[in-house]
Amino acid sequence: MKLSARNVLPGVVVEITKGAVNAIVRIDIGGTVVTSSITNAAVEDLGLVVGENAYAVVKASDVLIGKD
Repeated sequence: MKLSARNVLPGVVVEITKGAVNAIVRIDIGGTVVTSSITNAAVEDLGLVVGENAYAVVKASDVLIGKD
């Protein structure tokens, strides 16, 4: 995964709460939990699953989620 963002925080998905359109994804990055709102489609496309590794990517005022 290559990104222009320099704030890439590796962690583990600890919770995914799906709503009608968006999901709240929580990633533990070493004792601190980062929370992001992304679409349900993005959760599916990335194959995000609780307990698996993922990344919180901070760019400007947004937090994006990525996965290998």
